[in-house]
Amino acid sequence: MSTSFEQLQIAQTYLDKLQELGIGEPTPIQAEGIPVLLQGKDAIIQSQTGTGKTLAYLLPALERIDPTQKQLQVMIIVPTRELGMQIMQEIEKLTSGGPIRSQSLIGGAAVARQIEKLRLHPHIVVGTPGRLLELMKVRKLTLHHVKMGIVDEVDQVFELGSMQDVEAVLKGMLRTSQMVFVSATIPQSTEQAAGRWLKDPVIIKINPSQRTAETLEHHYVVCQEREKIDTLRRLVRMIKPTSAIVFINVTDDIAQVVGKLQYVGLSVEALYGEASKQDRAKVMGNFREGKFQLLLATDVAARGLDIEGVTHVFHLDVATNAEYYLHRVGRTGRMGREGTSISIVTSRELFIIEKFEKQLGITIEPKAMYEGRLVDPAQDRSAATMRSRREAARPSAAPSRSGSTGAREAAAPASAVRVSAVAPDARGQQAAAPAKPAAQGKTAAAGKAVSKAQRERDRKSKGAPRWLKEKQQNKEE
Repeated sequence: MSTSFEQLQIAQTYLDKLQELGIGEPTPIQAEGIPVLLQGKDAIIQSQTGTGKTLAYLLPALERIDPTQKQLQVMIIVPTRELGMQIMQEIEKLTSGGPIRSQSLIGGAAVARQIEKLRLHPHIVVGTPGRLLELMKVRKLTLHHVKMGIVDEVDQVFELGSMQDVEAVLKGMLRTSQMVFVSATIPQSTEQAAGRWLKDPVIIKINPSQRTAETLEHHYVVCQEREKIDTLRRLVRMIKPTSAIVFINVTDDIAQVVGKLQYVGLSVEALYGEASKQDRAKVMGNFREGKFQLLLATDVAARGLDIEGVTHVFHLDVATNAEYYLHRVGRTGRMGREGTSISIVTSRELFIIEKFEKQLGITIEPKAMYEGRLVDPAQDRSAATMRSRREAARPSAAPSRSGSTGAREAAAPASAVRVSAVAPDARGQQAAAPAKPAAQGKTAAAGKAVSKAQRERDRKSKGAPRWLKEKQQNKEE
């Protein structure tokens, strides 16, 4: 029996907003998480990416706000600016035209402007740990009235070297405040940290064994390291994705990779970590509007992003661990939509793919490009074999690439025999094929011997400098 938002006791104001947004029924994580949070209990919410976790905590958080009070009542901590802006957009959709005020407090924006907006007394803020702590130290932000604190992508927040900042921010809240930790992956270290801040938390996990969406397809393509850029180009030209994200591991390489991809004709822009808030917002806005095809990003930059229309994720660099792979592929196949993940790997990186399969309980299928399609490598090999057989059977008018005089002499009589065997005589009758000259067999045998000796010399001189090869050739002549 399906559950409706009405049954979850959501206020009519938000029911109307959900209807306007085209959101009909709650997802499993929303149906299970919303009642727990509405009761004011601490919780750990874990569910695969793209299942609606943001709405699962936003609706109860907004329900707890008293708009008649001027104090800050809900705080959401995020690891990145992009995720913060994305959550702010969801809040604005749900609260537009209403009395609830919201504000983002993320790094990269002007502090003075944020301080000025704090004078409007927002009811809910979304911020990064460093900026929140900075405003607390100058006493422009107080958390004494916060009823509910939420840490989204909690494992990433703790891993980004901001553990001390997060703890300092959480200490500014009352012990009676409700705390919620949210992520698609909750490692053991995060659970241990949660034990310090959460009081008897309710652990909500939906299909923990199903780590990725069932609508996702996982593939990998093998090539040499120097061919990765061209392999990506060929894949994009072949698949023609409307919108896709390309992941790399090293931030320092991102400008160089963008240049290479643009040089080969791909429509791509990058999400730079050191770029200003305005530049990053512009890139994300243009990507959402479809002004370019590929978004190049690192794991941190794209963490938690929900971009409608992303059909493919390409791993130009294989993910450093299974958790990063999980969050990467979660950028597509969201909310029941289909999606495809393609890892571009070398033969030495195949063990990483096998490790991901075991750790995540998924199958990552090998693929090859053949005649404009992604096919099984076995099918590609059989096709290549058939091509080589057809080429071998096709008569060649050109002389042998070896350049052997004996080979050319041996080929000439055979060609003459084939032609004369079907050539008509002067009276229109087919003439009999002339007998094979007795010396022809000897000539062919001599030609084979010369060709074999030439091949042996070529093999021995392989890798020799050009001047030495030319000297040897002149000596033979």
